[in-house]
Amino acid sequence: MGILEKIAEIEREISRTQKNKATEYHLGLLKAKLAKYRAQLLEPSKSAGAKGEGFDVMKSGDARVALIGFPSVGKSTFLSLMTSTASEAASYEFTTLTCIPGVIEYKGANIQLLDLPGIIEGAAQGKGRGRQVIAVARTADVVIMMLDATKGDVQRELLEKELESVGIRLNRLKPNIYFKPKKGGGLSYNSTVPLTHCSEKLVQLILHEYKIFNAEVLFREDSTPDEFIDVIVGNRVYMPCLYVYNKVDQISIEEVDRLARRPNTVSVFSYVYCHRIHRTLVGQFKYALVWGTSTKYSPQRVGLTHIMEHEDVIQVVKK
Repeated sequence: MGILEKIAEIEREISRTQKNKATEYHLGLLKAKLAKYRAQLLEPSKSAGAKGEGFDVMKSGDARVALIGFPSVGKSTFLSLMTSTASEAASYEFTTLTCIPGVIEYKGANIQLLDLPGIIEGAAQGKGRGRQVIAVARTADVVIMMLDATKGDVQRELLEKELESVGIRLNRLKPNIYFKPKKGGGLSYNSTVPLTHCSEKLVQLILHEYKIFNAEVLFREDSTPDEFIDVIVGNRVYMPCLYVYNKVDQISIEEVDRLARRPNTVSVFSYVYCHRIHRTLVGQFKYALVWGTSTKYSPQRVGLTHIMEHEDVIQVVKK
């Protein structure tokens, strides 16, 4: 049985196992096995050309931002608008076939923005060029997740699941757990807070799955088995993520308002200014609704002469 089959089998076992006190040890072991197999799956291939042409981008500037999302959500257009880099855009899937770098200059800082090929469901299993995309994303300081507002939460949930499965933790802090393997002495287990998710027996079982029989473990917060496994594996990446919803002009005002209130979220119009959207839009312009600091209340109905401010959200209504 290959690694993919083993991963699928464990995932099925986890999904059909009820979560209760009686099954917590079983689920903990399954999650430990799953993390091991996923790590093996994502190990770099030794075959020639495994890295993938166009993905060896040297890190430069003051920060690196990975721009990810499903195909044709507007990543290439976003890169072209924010930088002087031209990234091909089209209405079909997988237009961007390599990693396209650009630079944003903001208040004296040079920010490297990488337009990565569209991630699809199953990228963590090596579909398409998902493995290379994820490898580059792990080197970023920040992730911008570009989403199609007309798709609801489907795209966001799928991408978060994919990134989670390859050890990329979005908008989360590293678990406050001290862990140090030893050469002998067995398990030294302590906590500074009451634990509701992990017990000494469960910690020991998880460690044994990784062939670790001697270690010091100190919980400084009420962490879950998944978080403890992350600490053992040691190669997890914790980074901030900004969720950018494109095409908000195609959804209801109520949905725009819901998205605008979510943390770490920005909603944007397909193009912010009418002339950039389409040369005929000014003639068809009726009014616009604006959310943000340029208005007295949100949303406020405005005309063509209204001056937008940074991070304002606008919806244009045509005649």
